[in-house]
Amino acid sequence: MSALLELNDVEARYGPVLALRGISLAVPEGAVVAVLGANGAGKTTTLRSVSGTVKRSGEILLDGKPLRGGPEASAKAGVAHVPEGRGTFTELSVVENLRLGAYTRRTRSLKADIDRMATYFPWISERGEQRAGTLSGGEQQMLALARALMGRPRLLMLDEPSLGLAPLIVKEIFRIVRELNEKEGLTVLVVEQDARIALNAASTAYVLEVGKVAVSGSAAELRDDEAVRRSYLGY
Repeated sequence: MSALLELNDVEARYGPVLALRGISLAVPEGAVVAVLGANGAGKTTTLRSVSGTVKRSGEILLDGKPLRGGPEASAKAGVAHVPEGRGTFTELSVVENLRLGAYTRRTRSLKADIDRMATYFPWISERGEQRAGTLSGGEQQMLALARALMGRPRLLMLDEPSLGLAPLIVKEIFRIVRELNEKEGLTVLVVEQDARIALNAASTAYVLEVGKVAVSGSAAELRDDEAVRRSYLGY
């Protein structure tokens, strides 16, 4: 399986602070890949490096072509980034949020895409005019995911989708992500604090420690390795 995304010796910094120290990883096309690790390990910065929202160096390739520029260039190349904290436009309606997700596409009608999102998130069809800020935390996370999918991305990046949500909502979000991957072949790179649920959803995982890849391998191998679980995954 060829790699859709490749990071080769990528460094990233916030001012004088070096957050990534030469990370290399690959995301095969059509796969779900998890990035795990403790707080401050560099997980979020890895996604920000791909989307161009942090100063970076090294090589980042999307489908074999260098990925350069900021978040707009990344979005136009087919990368959708759902950041930590959801980031919905709270004063806008559900449908208005969805329409904004398709801003990189040249199309007049988005009804078919909104209807498609409603097949994954049925409540959208009933509450399209509701202001996003009045949704529950879980619904806002789902709306952020649906908005990202409106751009028809080649690569979906999720940053801590479980943060602050009830376990049942987290399971539903990951169920939808797996369904999108299985039915539509969507490639997913997910950063997640809940190692168990991430490893159950992913085929491959990378564990980061102080800005470097400490361990990598198949999700099944990492899930079954007691030493890895105790040292890096916290369970």
